[in-house]
Amino acid sequence: MPKFYARRRLSIVAALTGLIASVGLLDGPTASAALPTPVSAATARSYLSQLTVATENRTGYDRDLFPTWITISGTCNTREYVIKRDGDNVVVNSACTATSGSWYSVYDGVTWTAASSLDIDHVVPLAEAWDSGASGWTTAQRQAFANDVTRPQLVPVTASVNRSKGDKDPGEWVPPLTSYRCTYVRAWVQVKYYYDLSVDSAEKSALTSYLASC
Repeated sequence: MPKFYARRRLSIVAALTGLIASVGLLDGPTASAALPTPVSAATARSYLSQLTVATENRTGYDRDLFPTWITISGTCNTREYVIKRDGDNVVVNSACTATSGSWYSVYDGVTWTAASSLDIDHVVPLAEAWDSGASGWTTAQRQAFANDVTRPQLVPVTASVNRSKGDKDPGEWVPPLTSYRCTYVRAWVQVKYYYDLSVDSAEKSALTSYLASC
């Protein structure tokens, strides 16, 4: 096939694909979350073996003790930054609010075309961090944790799925999309290791089991 006609055919296919995606009928993912790549399973297993096992304590927890969302770049706060980072063909206005784009929720395999359908999940929830050692941090340290875009800690996902997770650890909840669970637990361990947070016994048992299958 001549290159001209090949290019023309490809452009028509691309246009049709874009049209289908714009009306929300595309079955497959149109974007993949750009969550910073977690450490390998082997490294995660090593990190997990070094985490302190301790009973959790939520006494005194208040979400406001973890300030979110802060300005990350230009006019973009943390949520807007992650929405822009992890979407496909994202267009934002002068306030960095996404006006169009598509986002693939790695927790449940659903693609969204409205940023309002997404929550930004803290892989290690704020309350879980408090239970595991963040209660002894300064406000500045908790703010850094809550807005960490360097570690694999923040990811845009379907709002209802994020809310079903709540503050649960991997002993109580993992993503419904089984193919993402290995990535999720690797990210979880990396974040806990970096911030020197503890794990409880049930949490460690679950993480050990999931990582053995990675």
